[in-house]
Amino acid sequence: MAALAFKDAPDAPEHAPGRGVLALERGPRGTVVRAARANSPLKMLLPRNHGRGAWAYLASFGGGLVDGDSIHVEVDVGAGATGLLSTQSATKVYRSPRGCRQELHARVGEGGLLVLLPDPVACFTGARYTQETTVTLEPRASLVLLDAFTCGRAARGERWAFEHYLSRTHIQRAGAPLFLDAIRLTSEEGPLPARMGRFEALAMLAVFGPEVAPLREALLRPLEPLRRRAPVIETASPLGDDGALLRVAATSVEEAMSAVRARLKPLPQVLGDDPLARKW
Repeated sequence: MAALAFKDAPDAPEHAPGRGVLALERGPRGTVVRAARANSPLKMLLPRNHGRGAWAYLASFGGGLVDGDSIHVEVDVGAGATGLLSTQSATKVYRSPRGCRQELHARVGEGGLLVLLPDPVACFTGARYTQETTVTLEPRASLVLLDAFTCGRAARGERWAFEHYLSRTHIQRAGAPLFLDAIRLTSEEGPLPARMGRFEALAMLAVFGPEVAPLREALLRPLEPLRRRAPVIETASPLGDDGALLRVAATSVEEAMSAVRARLKPLPQVLGDDPLARKW
């Protein structure tokens, strides 16, 4: 894996294919949805929940991204509001000579909380995929961000058979950078199966802000001693005064997501409901 440079992409026009907008604000009885729309091939579901925030789930018509698809999502969480953005299932990326792209740009207002919990990205044979996530936090805003991807369709012998996977995550607070993570996996730099070894899924979980202090404690709890050829390898570290980062490498998608869910056990306490208990 190596650092990756991206060019700034222009904002997608309002009616551009694959453009989504989600705007949340604090109302007298909790968070309300001020705006929500999605253009094909993107669709957005807004299920009710028993917590204090508004939830949204992204999906795509056709069950995945095909050659040339471009998704651009803008999220605005107002002051004091709470929002969860997830996906209905894993993001499947099919063979794509021209490539597929996903961008998410989010802003979280003072005292707000945004929880980004997408399912893993699964790139199939011949896929070319790029994603960029940018989150801007106000000084007392909070964030939970999960980013995970898999080797593809391992059961069909498609382990790390995609052409390239490019990803950048940029988190900033009040104009100052908090976290920058970049991944570049490409077959042009050597066979991916040999480089990735026995691992079939990687995940990164980052948390920031006062609203997610219980999650920060869960991420930074002492780890068990590493066993030889363990199915899951975890590493955690603090980020600044109120942040923490967890990285996971696992020999299966199930093992990776189980490790992440174990660290997210305080999330229902934070949200007032458990988004990991069901899907829509």
